[in-house]
Amino acid sequence: MKKLLRPLTTAIALLALVVPLAACGDSGDSDPKTLTVGFVVDPSWAQIPVAQQAGLFAKHDVKVKVVNFSTGVEALQALAAHQVDIATAADVPTAATLTRSPSLRVVGDGSRWQGSRIVARRSAGITSVGDLAGHSIGTPLGTSAAYFASNVLSHNNVSANLVQVAPSAILTAATQHNVDAVSIFQPYQAQVVESLGGDAVELTGSTYNQHSLYLATDTAIASKSAALTSFFAALGDAGALLTARSGDAISAVAAATQLTPALITKILPEFDYVLQLRPELAGSLGELATWAKDQGKVDRSVQLPDYNTLLVAGFVNSGN
Repeated sequence: MKKLLRPLTTAIALLALVVPLAACGDSGDSDPKTLTVGFVVDPSWAQIPVAQQAGLFAKHDVKVKVVNFSTGVEALQALAAHQVDIATAADVPTAATLTRSPSLRVVGDGSRWQGSRIVARRSAGITSVGDLAGHSIGTPLGTSAAYFASNVLSHNNVSANLVQVAPSAILTAATQHNVDAVSIFQPYQAQVVESLGGDAVELTGSTYNQHSLYLATDTAIASKSAALTSFFAALGDAGALLTARSGDAISAVAAATQLTPALITKILPEFDYVLQLRPELAGSLGELATWAKDQGKVDRSVQLPDYNTLLVAGFVNSGN
């Protein structure tokens, strides 16, 4: 099989930036035109690297410092500690985090991803969702990927074992047969499919579509409102480039995710990059938080917040 993947060394090395950030205690920049952004390295938030490479932040007069994270859970931990002004995270970890971090607000829905799959191995005897019964599925627990796998299993009355595997270890777990299947977000999903080649089986079975959110601290909303408006204006321009499949946009996402341009071109149609913040998102977050309670990711005694009060409109279009 012709290998299309680039080495993950650079992407993994970028995560080292999280360590010095975590030690600083707060975002460390009082400049109202500067935002520190926790970016999960995932095409779901591809507007960020595209805006960087295209000079769109400078165009809209906002300075952006980007720190990379491997999961939304980690990015949200930094946000809750006010180590960054903005963080990207999928709806599942967001719903859980908002039950215990009252200073955070959802300020944008950056994209909707319809490409979630459980990627299984034919060599493990799996060709359908039913065949997952009794098998192990590697996934980072508490994330949207784990929710998707759980949802697929529940809807199909199948019992399988969800096993904790960090995103950076998911490719090794799949290719070395440490697990029989994986449920993971991009870019790791594409990497697993490419590496397994003909042994890969992509399984659906759920109507769940991931909402890829932007959250901000109450401090940033109060003191950096103009910068946030400019930030999202730049992301809106970047989203238009992504929707148009601009060559420069594809190159920017490829560089950020360490996937080849050909693979980025293949997966971009899975995403709707129109910025929005619809009121019905609040109901979805409530449902996901209930699931998190059932999974033990949120204490069962915790009263869920009114998610309507945690959506801050005004930075992006609240409609279509």
